[in-house]
Amino acid sequence: MHFLEELEALEVEARKLEAPPAERRTMTRDVGTYADTFISSLSEKKTYSPDTLPALKALDALPFQEGPRDLGSLLNAMDTGINSTGINPASGGHFGYVPGGGIFHAALGDYLAAATNRYAGIFFANPGAVRIENTLIRWMCNMVGYPESALGNLASGGSIANLIAITTAREYHGIKAAEIPNNVIYLTAQVHHCVQKALRIAGMGEAVLRYIPMDGNYRMDTRALQTSVSADRAAGLRPFMVAASAGTTDTGAIDPLDTIADIAQAEGLWYHIDAAYGGFFMLSETLRPKFKGIERSDSIAIDPHKGLFLPYGLGAILVRNLEAQFNAHFYTANYLQDTLNAGAEPSPADLSPELTKHFRGLRMWLPLQLIGLAPFRAAIMEKVLLCRYAYGRLREMGFETGPFPELSIAIFRYLPPGQEDADAFNEQLVRYVQDDGRVFLSSTRIEGSYWIRLAVLSFRSHRQEVDLCLSILENGLRHLLATSALA
Repeated sequence: MHFLEELEALEVEARKLEAPPAERRTMTRDVGTYADTFISSLSEKKTYSPDTLPALKALDALPFQEGPRDLGSLLNAMDTGINSTGINPASGGHFGYVPGGGIFHAALGDYLAAATNRYAGIFFANPGAVRIENTLIRWMCNMVGYPESALGNLASGGSIANLIAITTAREYHGIKAAEIPNNVIYLTAQVHHCVQKALRIAGMGEAVLRYIPMDGNYRMDTRALQTSVSADRAAGLRPFMVAASAGTTDTGAIDPLDTIADIAQAEGLWYHIDAAYGGFFMLSETLRPKFKGIERSDSIAIDPHKGLFLPYGLGAILVRNLEAQFNAHFYTANYLQDTLNAGAEPSPADLSPELTKHFRGLRMWLPLQLIGLAPFRAAIMEKVLLCRYAYGRLREMGFETGPFPELSIAIFRYLPPGQEDADAFNEQLVRYVQDDGRVFLSSTRIEGSYWIRLAVLSFRSHRQEVDLCLSILENGLRHLLATSALA
């Protein structure tokens, strides 16, 4: 009887994990009110705040305890500790890195996915969730021009997407560990660093990385690529993969995709394209010709949490050869025997490193259904035109600019008269903008020089926000030049 009494007492305490209906309604209302207030007040909030001390103190004051805390006090702590410091990616003034913004409709998808807790890894477990995720992937495959037989996977972002592609390529080419040092991978210095990271994680760290020179617009020099491949083959090495970019992070450059495809096809290379940032610009019929040749690749990384303005945590890999992807990732166990051959859809768990897989596709499927494609197409083109507008204004203000924006990223810097250290001057200018906080800009180094980056991709960024950014830059420039003159 003692055992049953103990079990009963444990059940009473454990049942507190199930919120009763009235409590659920109250919490949903309070959280919804907070989210609504947060979004409605974005125009009044800073895009960047470097003051971390109050935030960390607010969070550190909440150690885990045996008893409950009040939701209101936790929302207040979140407001101070999370949403009032650092970079605010939801802001239309976020022009640093590659913003996306996180449309509200996606939050509804996340809420429903978490509340229903449907497992999306294996078709047997939830045919509908897997069908939705595969439908999204097929839609993206169709957008880039892949055949109907192609598929891929919805991942957490470009890093895992690139890892899946590289692992698939390695297995497809049958590369054994002892052979890795003899294999050559071709890329440029502008390829996203997650590609090199994925190569290392995939066991290809000892492969030869051949960095191909670029033209004046930071695009891969295809003649240099062909020369390098031929020289490596003549030297007894094995040309294995070429990784091109369809929208680099630094400048938004698109490599000559079609010409690279010619070389990859002739030389038997796995042709991978990192289009994490740039891929969804293909939704614009005006911009689509820039991506000619992308349909000839073997794999493409593309991030819906960038060009589709979704919240962080949704990337995708598209793979032309589904069988190769399956062979590289499929693994099973005795306890999964009921799931084998149980459906008409390939299971995501068989096509990626993930077995546990939450229903992340709902954050993409629901917005596309609720909003339709037309606003996404308009927003994509608007960001390109905004970037070109800013590019022209920056030149009028006296800034040195990089290449004309192919997509929605521009780089620029100011060369102060009679001052040798231009890098230090531009670093001070970025700090001025960040200290102001109303917008956020980031910086990079290209060929050793300091450049300021303007990345226009938040769905909340419109001409008003770009004009504010330009005004702050102009004020900062005036302030720094006056300070330099006084010195």
